[in-house]
Amino acid sequence: MARKMLVDGEAPVADGEQYDYDLFVIGAGSGGVRGSRTAASFGAKVAICELPFHPISSDWQGGHGGTCVIRGCVPKKILVYGASFRGEFEDSKNFGWEINGDINFNWKKLLENKTNEIVRLNGVYQRILGNSGVTMIEGAGSLVDAHTVEVSQPDGSKQRYTAKHILIATGSRAQRVNIPGKELAITSDEALSLEELPKRAVILGGGYIAVEFASIWRGMGAEVDLFYRRELPLRGFDDEMREVVARNLEGRGIKLHPGTNLSELSKTADGIKVVTDKGEELIADVVLFATGVEVDQIGAIKVDEYSRTSAPSVWAVGDVTNRINLTPVALMEATCFSKTVFGGQQVKPDYRDVPCAVFSIPPLSVVGLSEQQALEEAKGDILVFTSSFNPMKNSISKRQEKTIMKLVVDAETDRVLGASMCGPDAPEIIQGIAVALKCGATKASFDSTVGIHPSAAEEFVTMRTLTRRVSPTSKPKTNL
Repeated sequence: MARKMLVDGEAPVADGEQYDYDLFVIGAGSGGVRGSRTAASFGAKVAICELPFHPISSDWQGGHGGTCVIRGCVPKKILVYGASFRGEFEDSKNFGWEINGDINFNWKKLLENKTNEIVRLNGVYQRILGNSGVTMIEGAGSLVDAHTVEVSQPDGSKQRYTAKHILIATGSRAQRVNIPGKELAITSDEALSLEELPKRAVILGGGYIAVEFASIWRGMGAEVDLFYRRELPLRGFDDEMREVVARNLEGRGIKLHPGTNLSELSKTADGIKVVTDKGEELIADVVLFATGVEVDQIGAIKVDEYSRTSAPSVWAVGDVTNRINLTPVALMEATCFSKTVFGGQQVKPDYRDVPCAVFSIPPLSVVGLSEQQALEEAKGDILVFTSSFNPMKNSISKRQEKTIMKLVVDAETDRVLGASMCGPDAPEIIQGIAVALKCGATKASFDSTVGIHPSAAEEFVTMRTLTRRVSPTSKPKTNL
């Protein structure tokens, strides 16, 4: 991602002033690329700046495609696929597969293939921009004033460009927790490009990145200890589903340490010594910080409902605005920006019913409101429908891991407010459910839909027995 620098003040612009570009975009990640190419499709003259490609970001390294493509969603999902085979090998035995001898895992081969793929995708994004008529400029972009961007090179050379509109799409970067020895820890950037696979890993954080890397490293055979401050991981998700994920992590052999923080790291002959705030000590090969940061610490850019900043000609989309930090949301925001500014349409991003997934093993996926959120917004009672079942595959493999599904319904209108699933293929299933929620589907609509048999997905249209009815004054109960 191209780094951004905001400065106070705005230079006056004379009437009729000519600019180098109609739009200059700082950052060629998902939001920046979408914003630039859609603006170009409306006839705008567009330029975009981005740092030179490298798998690990820094002040002078980035790449076309941004965090998601180069050091985020895509390489992470590749590692999740690699880690998932461990369970598949175990499950295959009861399906008649006889695996004789050791099954060896070659981390370096997976790492090489992962890197080859993101190099390919970096090129794909460059071709997309080129074919759209967007001018690509390599370097770090800084905002000089409301119509001027300065692009700097590592050698110190600088070039300024003017534009009628400027779009900031610089994303965000992983942070390290400020404790003694923090320099010994890594972030998700480095975790995706480790030279050696750790045998002992400590992870600090309870968010989706922490949970996903715990699953990845455990799936590849490492001993994993996961530390987080709350009682359960994945704060902000449905409490009932958070409990399910925690059980699954433990069931896969990950050691959970709720309500625990790290206080100090130090280098020893055996590895990294980790000390917790409870006085516990352990040794690890790798310590991953995956905690995130507060809004005021990352300096999120404030924008209005159309993604416009306080300067009328400067706009911002994606993680740098800290609204909903998901790649598809950045794409939506950028598309709305282009339509509003260059397409003659006043289009605001719609943040209702945005689906998302945590690629743990097995994954969690949700759309709409959690039970807790529904109760906060509800004027009346809500209805909760749940299904907990042993997947057909597990009935043969004997894996003790249930799939859990949940629907949250408005009792008065019958409208489905939220859906959650933890189990194999959850993201693929919830993406379809998201369309139904976006269309305002009711529980009756779900009930009248014919299921696909045999499938896990059909459970969403056969959950007819009410699990519980909850009023806004009562506390949600977990009974799965």
